[in-house]
Amino acid sequence: MSFVKSGLKYRTFAGGIHPLDDGKALTRNKREITAPLPKTVYLFMSQHIGAPAKPLVKKGDIVRKGQLIGELQGFISANVHASISGKVVDVTPLPLPTTGVKSPAVIIERTEEDLWVDGANVISDIDSISPGEIRKCIQSAGIVGLGGATFPTHVKLSPPKDKIIDTVVMNGAECEPYLTCDYHLMLDKPQEIILGLKLAMKCIGCKKAHIGIESNKEDVYRLFKNILADESDIKVDLMEVKYPQGAEHQLIKALLDREFKPTQLPLEVGAVVINVGTAFAIYEAVKFRRPLIQRLVTVTGDGVENPQNFMVRLGTPVKQLLEEAKISTNISKVIFGGPMMGIAQSNLDTAVTVKGTGGILVLKGAKQWESHACIRCGRCIDSCPYGLNPSELSITCEAKEFALALENNVMECKECGCCTYVCPAKRPIVHLIKFAKAEIAKQTAQRTVQSQQK
Repeated sequence: MSFVKSGLKYRTFAGGIHPLDDGKALTRNKREITAPLPKTVYLFMSQHIGAPAKPLVKKGDIVRKGQLIGELQGFISANVHASISGKVVDVTPLPLPTTGVKSPAVIIERTEEDLWVDGANVISDIDSISPGEIRKCIQSAGIVGLGGATFPTHVKLSPPKDKIIDTVVMNGAECEPYLTCDYHLMLDKPQEIILGLKLAMKCIGCKKAHIGIESNKEDVYRLFKNILADESDIKVDLMEVKYPQGAEHQLIKALLDREFKPTQLPLEVGAVVINVGTAFAIYEAVKFRRPLIQRLVTVTGDGVENPQNFMVRLGTPVKQLLEEAKISTNISKVIFGGPMMGIAQSNLDTAVTVKGTGGILVLKGAKQWESHACIRCGRCIDSCPYGLNPSELSITCEAKEFALALENNVMECKECGCCTYVCPAKRPIVHLIKFAKAEIAKQTAQRTVQSQQK
């Protein structure tokens, strides 16, 4: 789907929303700055979808920056590396900032110089590298989807032999309000991002790529168009500013006009999607043998006096970043991520940056809404980019009619939040759906255990 405006062709999809104020102006002109090195980092073994990594260090061990401290377990898992040089002071379960569930974490105090471990940060030849070697570098570096999904990238770039991938789609939409970390990465590292994209293409033997950039980043769009002017295999497309334009289903529909079920993966329609941050991490891993130990994080909102885009070492305490951004005294909410799909934090003492942390949103006057009964206006249905009936789902989930919720395709919901955003009754639709999914998973697990015991 597309339309023409001011002589430019805009790609888009059906449904979605247009937030009245996307909040990006707070950090749009704030170029990347490096956050001070933390004194202590807290590195979780679960910073990715899949099985947690296995800790390889113990209390008292001395480690170097980039050293492997957590080894992937199973096919869907990812390595974890020390983000600073220092001493391991503990290996203990801590609550993840994204879920609150406790996960093993390695705690390191900085006592050494900020030196790389031997074998890391060395220049490598990427011109003659084989697809298998690219995949090995990515796996070794612990790279995951940096757009927020945190799916291990080496797995994504290992499609089944019966699936033919003809196009790599690179997500430069950054549709989540307030966040500008991807925008600044694209401004500052366009050549490196493009090389990372080409390495991903080579890894899966793919000859074509599409780069999708929203029209509120027209400067980035023109920059990438100029760089790729002589390369016909990589197309740069301008997209309408609309949430959730960066979601895989909507991105592929807008750029390739291909559709697949919400429960399916992009490989079903011959595509693989990577984020621009992931592409940059691929370049760093293959070209310089640098594991994923840092990322850009947007710290923003009306609750900080100096919103910034920080280059942050993974495991950095959020309190340190908030101090750097000059947090106000009367804040009401801190959110990991953006306002649409982010997770509110109940305890800043244990909150630290992880691989999927693209933003930290600090708000002063976050409103408390009173929820009312559904008025059957249909706005949630119009906004749902997956063609679901959020109104009906919220009612069945609230009534704990989980079988009926399954019949109404509750598992196809991606929890993007469009329905909750437009609901005039202020119903917590996404919250109710999350609750139902958790209960369905719990009941399914119980039935599995019971059947095994028979």
